[in-house]
Amino acid sequence: MPQFVIERDMPGAGSLSADELQGASQQSCSVLRDMGPQIQWVHSYVTDDKIYCIYRAENADMIRHHAESAGFPANSVSEVRTIIDPTTAE
Repeated sequence: MPQFVIERDMPGAGSLSADELQGASQQSCSVLRDMGPQIQWVHSYVTDDKIYCIYRAENADMIRHHAESAGFPANSVSEVRTIIDPTTAE
């Protein structure tokens, strides 16, 4: 299944409390359950004013549908073409 990076502009994201992050996660998971196994949330990186999410989905339209249904922005949706890490240098 293709993997995507979603950039979400969310001013103040880095200051969200654990309870607020839990609530957002619960909202996301609720929508994902309704959408079925064709879309999966892998994990997210929270920075000061953005959240970067890694998802697996059949296509980018599913990512945008999830964002709209959950009430989250999806300012950029990019398909991952290749993953590299330090072992790539070997």
